[in-house]
Amino acid sequence: MTETRTDWTREEIAALFDLPFDELMWEAQGVHRRHHARGEVQLCTLLSIKTGGCVEDCGYCSQSKHADSGLKATKLMDVRAVLQAAAQAKDAGSKRFCMGAAWRNPKDRDMASIVEMVEGVRAMGLETCMTLGMLTKEQAQTLAVAGLDYYNHNIDTSPENYENIISTRTFQDRLDTLEEVRNAGINVCSGGIVGMGETRADRVGFIHALATLERHPESVPVNALVPVKGTVLGDMLEGTPLAKIDDIEFVRTIAVARITMPKSMVRLSAGRESMLEATQALCFMAGANSIFTGDKLLTTANAGDNADAALFAKLGLRPMESEEPMRMEAAE
Repeated sequence: MTETRTDWTREEIAALFDLPFDELMWEAQGVHRRHHARGEVQLCTLLSIKTGGCVEDCGYCSQSKHADSGLKATKLMDVRAVLQAAAQAKDAGSKRFCMGAAWRNPKDRDMASIVEMVEGVRAMGLETCMTLGMLTKEQAQTLAVAGLDYYNHNIDTSPENYENIISTRTFQDRLDTLEEVRNAGINVCSGGIVGMGETRADRVGFIHALATLERHPESVPVNALVPVKGTVLGDMLEGTPLAKIDDIEFVRTIAVARITMPKSMVRLSAGRESMLEATQALCFMAGANSIFTGDKLLTTANAGDNADAALFAKLGLRPMESEEPMRMEAAE
């Protein structure tokens, strides 16, 4: 069960979800220790380099122009401002700097600035990650030449549930961009969001879609929905029991991601600011070994550097220094 596989069945993944909690945690921790440095968690920083005004209708997103969230759309940030933010992130201990733009897809006229950002951040010694929406083959190749380390493009949910969340693009569109990224030689960062009113079967389908890719994503962010007033899902779930995923079910999702994708970095992402310390501790025990640090993600609050440092001290964790398993494997 601990070997890297891409032939997982939904039945096998469902059986993992159904394990008694202590057995699931035991299995996940064993897989984690086999492939990852003990007690190390990668620190990453996420910056919105272009906020709001996106034409997509993702039901969870406050940056969609279809949402009534009060978020003001901005233009692409100046390169110098982005590099200043990256330098501050490095000083705070981040190893990877992620840049996100609220686009359906980048325009070719923006690519020169994007390339300059990638090259500038890499020159600081930070890993680079970008999420810009869908990419053409040419755009993926341009980013590869610039030296982009990771490209984030989440599949969000199961293939069956996808159309309930987004109507302006398809699940296959997501997979097509991931294929362009992989073909260009860029590492893949792809995960999704739980707590959107989906069923456990959808969480099984979400993990299955990632774990059966020809090569697992090097990074798998697992987000807990932050319901934002004015978004479709935020308004739909407000005041209902579905507005927050059960903590134990969230930890189960982390554990199953770790077992099925043993060498991937599993990132505890959005929603962490409202999680109890005990829930976060369980997520680390289940195999999460990457977090976004800082006071803000793209548009939502985050735990903050001081809170993270205090939690790490309490749990005996330290910022990651080791190389990521899948990148070591590729280098060899």
